[in-house]
Amino acid sequence: MNQIAMQAGSEPEFRLKGLDGLRGIAACVVAFGFHAQFMFAQGVFTPGAGGPIAQWLRDYGWTAVDLFFVLSGFVFAHVYLASERYARISLREFAVARIARLYPLHIATLLFCAVAPAALPNDGPGAFIAHLLMVQALFSPAGHTFNGPAWSISIEALCYLIFAAGLWGQWRALRLYTAVALIAGLIGTLSFAPEMRVTVGAAISRGLLGFFTGQVLWLNRARFAKVPTPILAIVAISAIVVDPGGFSAVIPLTLVAWPALLLLALRLPALSARPLLWLGDRSYAIYLLHMPLVDLVYYYSRGGLDGSVASIASAYLGLAAITLLLADVAWRRFELPMRRRVRDALCPPERRDGTHVAAEF
Repeated sequence: MNQIAMQAGSEPEFRLKGLDGLRGIAACVVAFGFHAQFMFAQGVFTPGAGGPIAQWLRDYGWTAVDLFFVLSGFVFAHVYLASERYARISLREFAVARIARLYPLHIATLLFCAVAPAALPNDGPGAFIAHLLMVQALFSPAGHTFNGPAWSISIEALCYLIFAAGLWGQWRALRLYTAVALIAGLIGTLSFAPEMRVTVGAAISRGLLGFFTGQVLWLNRARFAKVPTPILAIVAISAIVVDPGGFSAVIPLTLVAWPALLLLALRLPALSARPLLWLGDRSYAIYLLHMPLVDLVYYYSRGGLDGSVASIASAYLGLAAITLLLADVAWRRFELPMRRRVRDALCPPERRDGTHVAAEF
């Protein structure tokens, strides 16, 4: 059986609780900070409405997707590289773990969007097949069809393939693949700015830049551990509030703000609090379930909601409440059972090599 080399030793603590909490916050930023505004008619939000934080979320909340990429790169390195001696995990188990984690809920939301009345302009058989194969972001406009946020899943899958190929070749290949992917992501991000949310090249560039920045961050974690916490906080805040000018906000956020925030999350006990861990567990469901609800609201309101500050607040709270409720049900009743069933079907317990604990990420 093909094998991937994996550094191992005494079994590491795979779950980084602070990063789970940060992942939950990122999902809420995308869902309720950025995408929620599309429930409303144009002109409802005047410039600066709600204050500077609300304005930043409406303008730049989409960049929290890049925080997902950075987190994924860091956690993958932590899960598959951390330890003191080499063990081995099969390519089959690696692939099955990723399919079991991502595919069931993605397909469930795709099927819902396919039959829902709030169809997007470019929905069609070709886009549907692209979603089925999880390559939707690689074909424009398939990345902006059916369940729009699902575009990032196909970019994550591409990063997983590159990461697995690097592991296959051991450390030298891994470092080479990481360097090439990181440079390609940076050049692409610079080249495609400011159309970072609409092009295939920009989507791929964002994923490569974020995922492999996270991996480099993990590889150099001992050096960054020496940076004082107040300095990390200042760096993160400064990079978030800086005006990117003619460049994309993705660059200062992915290379500076999100890495600093990730390192802070590992140090701050507050991000391991139970409510945030609850959000972190359900972050994938929050991410995939909120946009179909937004599309339905827009469709049934015939062009978007209008109204007073109170009605706007009620719409936001309603979206958050329904999304979190559905995410909790999906996590407990669908994601976890389907993850086990898919893993058992594609890689039965008797065929595993004992290192499949990583599949839970």
